[in-house]
Amino acid sequence: MPSAVIYTTIACGYCVRAKRLLKDKQVPFDEVDVSYDAQKRSAMMEKAGGRVTVPQIFVGDTHVGGYEELYDLERSGKLDPLLSAA
Repeated sequence: MPSAVIYTTIACGYCVRAKRLLKDKQVPFDEVDVSYDAQKRSAMMEKAGGRVTVPQIFVGDTHVGGYEELYDLERSGKLDPLLSAA
């Protein structure tokens, strides 16, 4: 299964939910905390097409978006195919 990258901050409830969903699906992920690091936040924004909110989630090279987009993929049955294709 591919790994994911999730950009987070320390006080983000949606970040906690996104990490929980990935853990429940046993998806390995790297967490990048952008709370106090302007360079990491800037890199996240560039990679995420200008989005400034967290979480920003990537599966392989695919930008999923935030928690709501991740959850929508799971609910619609599209997350597992994305994970297996990446």
